[in-house]
Amino acid sequence: MINEDLTTREIVSRSDWLAAREQLLAREKELTRQYDAVAAARRALPWVKVETNYLFDGPEGKVALPDLFENRSQLIVRHFMFGPGWGEGCVGCSFLADHIDGARLHLEQHDVSFVAISRAPYPEIARFRQRMGWCFRWVSSYASDFNFDYHVSFRPEEMASGKVYHNFALREPVSEERAGNSVFCKDSAGNVFHTYSTYGRGDELLVGAYMYLDLTPKGRNETGPRHDLTDWVRHHDRYGAGGLVDSDGRYVASPSAESGCCAEPS
Repeated sequence: MINEDLTTREIVSRSDWLAAREQLLAREKELTRQYDAVAAARRALPWVKVETNYLFDGPEGKVALPDLFENRSQLIVRHFMFGPGWGEGCVGCSFLADHIDGARLHLEQHDVSFVAISRAPYPEIARFRQRMGWCFRWVSSYASDFNFDYHVSFRPEEMASGKVYHNFALREPVSEERAGNSVFCKDSAGNVFHTYSTYGRGDELLVGAYMYLDLTPKGRNETGPRHDLTDWVRHHDRYGAGGLVDSDGRYVASPSAESGCCAEPS
C-alpha cells in the first residue's frame, strides 16, 4: 500500500514549480469545463416511463418504487452488491456507502431522496447496515425483477451462457451481482421515469476518499495484485484484520483471523 518510491521525484525551485503548476491548472480547468458539458448532456437525456410495479421489502414491510421518493421528485438508487446468503455487502460498495450519509442530509434538502437496493433478503441487509452504522434507507429487491431489469443481478442461465448484459454491452460475467447507480424522477401525477444509470467506473466521483487520494503524490497507489480498490480497501471495521477481497468484491477472512469486532455478525 505504500510501495511507490518518492525519492525519484524531481526537486525544483519554487518558480519552476509554479510554472509547472500553472500548466497543470490549465488542464484542470479544461477538464472542469468538459465535465460541466457532460453533466448538461446527462440532464438532457430522454426519459423512460417505468411501467412495472416493483415492490421492495423494508423495515415497514412492502414498499413500491414511488414510495421510495418520499415527498421528493427525484430519487437516486444505489445498486449495492449484496446477494442472497452473502451475509455482508461487497467491499467496494461499502467503501462508497461510507460517503453517503453526509451527502444525503444535503440531498434531502434539495428535492433528492436516496435509497440503496440489494437482492439480499431484508433481514440480512438490516444486520449489515446496523453493523456498519449507516443511516441511509436500504431495501431488498429479492422478491422482484428490479435488479435483473436494471442489469445488476444475473440469473444462473445468464451466467452459464458466458455473456451478461451489463454497462450497456454484453460482457463476460464477473459476479452474479454488480454495482451501479440509477436515477428516477416522479411527476405530479405520480408517474415514475428512469432518467439515468451508470456502472463500472462511472460512479468514481461519488467516492470522496478517491478524490482526496488523487490530490496526493502517491495517488491511489493500487499496486497489485488487481490494481484496483481490492488491493487495499476493507470494510471500515476490518482494517488491520488481514484477509483479502476476492474477484466478486467479497471479503475473505484470513484463516488465522481472531474473532471480535471484525467477525461475522451472528
